[in-house]
Formats: sequence, structure tokens, C-alpha cells
Amino acid sequence: MRRLLDLLLTTDPVQRVRLAHAGLAMLMLAAGVVAMHYFVAAGAAPRRPVAWWTAFSLGGMLVFFALIRSGWSARLAEPSMTVAQIVYALTCGAAAYALLGPARGGVFPLVMVVLMFAMFAATPRQMIGVSAYAVVLYGAVMLTMAMARPQVYPLAIEAGHFLMIATMVPAATVLAARVTRMRERLRLRRDELATALERIRELATHDELTGLVNRRHMRELIAQEHQRCVRSGHTFCLARLAVDGYDAPDGAQAPAAAALLLRGVAQEAVRHVRGADLVARWDGGHFVLMLPDTRAALARGVVERMVQRLAAADLAPGARQAGVTLSGGLAEHRAGESVEQTLERAGAALTEARAEGGNRLRLA
Repeated sequence: MRRLLDLLLTTDPVQRVRLAHAGLAMLMLAAGVVAMHYFVAAGAAPRRPVAWWTAFSLGGMLVFFALIRSGWSARLAEPSMTVAQIVYALTCGAAAYALLGPARGGVFPLVMVVLMFAMFAATPRQMIGVSAYAVVLYGAVMLTMAMARPQVYPLAIEAGHFLMIATMVPAATVLAARVTRMRERLRLRRDELATALERIRELATHDELTGLVNRRHMRELIAQEHQRCVRSGHTFCLARLAVDGYDAPDGAQAPAAAALLLRGVAQEAVRHVRGADLVARWDGGHFVLMLPDTRAALARGVVERMVQRLAAADLAPGARQAGVTLSGGLAEHRAGESVEQTLERAGAALTEARAEGGNRLRLA
């Protein structure tokens, strides 16, 4: 069953919706065909014209379905061809009205179903056009039949029928506008909710000040890398980095300047590491760099280059004059070692680098 649906409706979600709407429209028209043939059996409608009407109606809807299914309609401004299908169904209904004679009142439920379908598929502007078309079309058919067959289509009765059409079609347009406004409000609320959830996810995993991955999420990512390396037999490196002097800033240094400095460090760090590497803010002026699938010899070159370029960069107004530098400790993860032990070794190497005057990298 699923394979059949995929064959008919494709696996593309947008295309499936379009084809599902076209299929629903075809089913609605098929119900009208069944009703038409019932009236034929009851002697209220001529057999041959109704047979031609059936072929024209269902054949046209099959053409719409084929145009959408083949992808041909994608070149149109409205790939779903919603308005065209609605206009076609209304035209078929008008033809049925001309064929049914005394049973022509059975067309009105079909018109209402088509308008209900249009309410949920067409825009208010499209509904105005569809409504105007329906009123003019049915009014012309009623007037024509009243003049051609006044015994079956009395003018007074047709005037009443036209009043019904002229009343219920605009009412459907008004309802469609309200439905559209409701859909738009729901869409806006859905977008706002999605934005809020994305913001919550961002705050949960990233440092608000620097935009880097935060400490909690970095621990999760390091644990994942650790498990991957256990399975693959590869290894990774962790570097503990610290802005020299940040833990004891000059008393004249304003918090805004310190924040600006940290953002500058974060931006430069991300700019000078490899695409697979990940930088996180650990706390204060401390950062952690993870280098996946990397040995210490290669990792050392990456981190040293980053430290050198950070020292030469103009991270923030007055940063270079203040002599802002970066120290680092690098540790390669060892088999059988926990992540915490690797981080502790990198931290010890960082302490050693800072004790030697900073602006350098030490390997654990």
C-alpha cells in the first residue's frame, strides 16, 4: 500500500500535498458523477450527454493530476493549480446544472463542497476571483436555460436559484478570508515558537557572551568523541587555553572591555583552527579546544599557530597595547584514560605555560 502511495503521490512532501489535494478534488467530482448517473437512472437527465459530461469532468481532473505528478506544473506561478482546478470543477457543475433539468437543485451541494475546498486551499484574492466567476457563470447558465427551456427552467425559479448562488458564494469568500487570517496567525505563532525553541537550544549549548560552545555541551561532545575513538582505535587531543592576565585584570579595565576582548579571542580562535576542530568557552578567560582524530605532533602545530596569531591580532581596542596573549596546555588522549584525566593533564600543562611567563604552549 505504501509503495502504491509513493508511486501515485511521490516521496517529495510538498508534491505529495499538491497531489493529495488534486486527488481529493477528483474524488469530490467522482461523487458528483455518481449522483449524475443516479439522476439518469431516475429519468431526470439524458444518458448520452451525461456520459459525455462524465468523460469531460473526470478526464479533465486526471489531466490536472498528471500535470502535477509529472512536475510540469512546477514551472507555473501556482504549481498546485488550485484555482484552475476550482474553476474547472465549477464549470463542470454549471454544465451539470444545464443537463439535470428538474433535478438541477442537486448541483448546489456540489458547488458548496467546491467552495469549501477552495476556502482551505485558495487565498482571499483568489477566492474573490473564483466567487465572481461562479456568480457570473451560473447566472449566465440560468438565464440561458430559462430562455431556451422555460417550461423546465422557469424564469422565476431561476431568479431564486441565482439569488442563492449570489448569496452563498460571497459568504464563502468572507469565510475563506477568516480562515486565511486564522491560518496566518497559526503560522506566525508556529514560526515564533520555532524561533524561541531554536533560541533555547542555542542558549543551552552555547556561551551567550562569545557564541562558542559552552562548557556543559563541550563535555558532551568530548564524551561522544571519546566513545568514537574507543570504537575506532583512533585518538584525539584536548587543549586548555587561557588569556594571560585575564584572571587578574587591571582595575581600570571595564567589564565591557573585558567582554569585548573575550569575543575577539573567540572569533580569532575559530578563524585559526581547522574545520573539524571545536573551541568552547570553559569559564572566565579559559577555553578548551578539541582536535578530533589528531595526534599530539600535528595538534601542537595547530595550537601554536593559533597562539601566535592571537598574540598578533588586534582583538579589541587597547588589547595590543595591554600585551594580551594566550597560553595553552595540550594533551593527547591515552588509551584507557578518562576524559577528565586528559583535561587534567592539559590543565597542568597550561599552568606550567603560564608559570613560565605565558604566551606559549606546553605539551603534557
